[in-house]
Amino acid sequence: MPTAAPHPCAQPGCPELVSGRPRCDKHTIEQERRRGSAASRGYDRRWQAARRVFLSRPENALCRPCQQKNPPQVTAATVVDHIKAHKGDQVLFWDESNWQPSCAPCHDARVDEGDFGR
Repeated sequence: MPTAAPHPCAQPGCPELVSGRPRCDKHTIEQERRRGSAASRGYDRRWQAARRVFLSRPENALCRPCQQKNPPQVTAATVVDHIKAHKGDQVLFWDESNWQPSCAPCHDARVDEGDFGR
């Protein structure tokens, strides 16, 4: 499988070239330190279990954003996406009406363009 060409680190002003990820090691560590770990933000074992159950339901098997494209696409859902950014609000975090099944590319594109604290 071909590999992507190296590209500049996503951190403004960083001259490092990286492949397969957005930031160099130094800026990845700094970003994680600022944001906290996934577990510290609520994505722990309890979340992993709830995510597994949610995605195992037949109605959540396909990526909802892909299905809404024109023309619709059929892509397996691998991510539970928070529709509205919870920003640490545990009630909103655990509200299943705020969850949607998504594929990783749709989720990442939406998070990167939206108001999700990144």
